[in-house]
Amino acid sequence: MRRLTAKAIALGVMLLMLAAMAALQPARAGTAHDFDFTDIDGTPLPMAQFRGKPVLLVNTASMCGFTYQYDGLQALYDAYRDKGLVVLGVPSNDFGRQEPGSEKEIKEFCEVNFSINFPMTEKQVVSGRGAHPLYQWIGEQLGPARQPRWNFYKYLIDGEGNIVANWSNRTEPMSDEVRQAVERELGG
Repeated sequence: MRRLTAKAIALGVMLLMLAAMAALQPARAGTAHDFDFTDIDGTPLPMAQFRGKPVLLVNTASMCGFTYQYDGLQALYDAYRDKGLVVLGVPSNDFGRQEPGSEKEIKEFCEVNFSINFPMTEKQVVSGRGAHPLYQWIGEQLGPARQPRWNFYKYLIDGEGNIVANWSNRTEPMSDEVRQAVERELGG
């Protein structure tokens, strides 16, 4: 009988420990609106502020062969921002170390070379275990094959915070495919 009591106590302690560990784990986010960034100027940038608006999330880099896509991203933003589209640039040095600069240098490069005025975040890790939590969530939602494998991967997030489309760096921001998806999310 004593042995059974010791087993019961050990089982109870183990269950309590598991419950405590589960309580320490961060809750899984339900939508992109559950995540926060800091913008390129150091100001908090909660994704929840974009509730009701579609967001084109793009990991960017200043020294990449696809850097020219900044022109297309700005053109897309100019064409649809008054209807509610947000283009959100996420500078990253993950691929080929093609974004080595500081936030100040990145911002200046984008403004001087591409007249970028859409919002941008601080430099982030977007791939692997150290990825920003939003990019980890994207991997959980879409699977590893759809996570960024290079710079200028694009994710269209609807006004409710769900991923509704995604494209690799080979898809131009002003392509018919991207514009039609944006227009669907804007309601026409």
